[in-house]
Amino acid sequence: MSPTGSMRLDDPRGVLYAALAYVAWGLVTIYWKLLGSVPSSEVLAHRIVWCLGLLIIVIGIMGRARHVLHLLRKPKIVGLMVLTAFLIGGNWYLFIWAVVEGRVLETSLGYYINPLVSILLGALLLGERLSRLRKIAFALAATAVAIQIIMLGELPWVSLTLAFSFGAYGYLRKVAPVEALEGLFIETLVLAPLAVAWLMWVAQNGTMAFGAQDMAIDLLLIGAGPVTAVPLLLFSLGARMVRLSTMGFLQYIAPTISFLLAVYVWHEPFGPVRAATFALIWAALALVSWEAVANERRFRARRAVANPD
Repeated sequence: MSPTGSMRLDDPRGVLYAALAYVAWGLVTIYWKLLGSVPSSEVLAHRIVWCLGLLIIVIGIMGRARHVLHLLRKPKIVGLMVLTAFLIGGNWYLFIWAVVEGRVLETSLGYYINPLVSILLGALLLGERLSRLRKIAFALAATAVAIQIIMLGELPWVSLTLAFSFGAYGYLRKVAPVEALEGLFIETLVLAPLAVAWLMWVAQNGTMAFGAQDMAIDLLLIGAGPVTAVPLLLFSLGARMVRLSTMGFLQYIAPTISFLLAVYVWHEPFGPVRAATFALIWAALALVSWEAVANERRFRARRAVANPD
């Protein structure tokens, strides 16, 4: 096959970078557990402030400041970034709160559901076609949610909110012509005034944890910035070096780690109803993944015929 007609293969470095990013996102639950003595709102505020500080340094070193200023002069882009900022900020807060409250299983389920939400949004907002397998996958997911509502008497709102907020975030970031690094910088820039105002308010009321507990907590709060920024930078590097289908499989690393931690380390309740819910979601994802592999194989076969040696 000629070089112009061949499919781009995954760069092993890219796979490593992306895998490390997803492993970090899976293990971050341990980090937020360590900050369980700090109100989730203060953890979020520190996460935003210290992340922005780190990104200012990174963007300066990488010489991207001029590009960021160029983006900030475009009202349409800034408007989209304001929306994504509040979506990701709310997502971050709910995730931190859920981890601290011992609801890691629900966060895991949410991020397993997220790929299905992304497909649904693609169909509704971008006119992407839903195949028969994908329709079956959605039916399985809907059945899983119905089982929880009927058998447990509760809507899995944490899972669904995480899935739909991150799905909407992903859609808006897809239509916004902004790279991951610059996008995260603008988002934290939007949220920073609110975060600083909140920290000033809790400090004035004498309820701030930073500087009031111990140095380990202070260092963990400061480290919330790198914990946020570094995995995203790794993901950004990896995404440019591997195929979309590969990223589709790697994305299951994070919720799987969270699932294992929730069940085997923190011993969250995992009875038959939750087991059935996860089994149906996993079956839905298996169908979607199998279809993605089959489509890629057909695409490569057509390219091979169109571009023979």
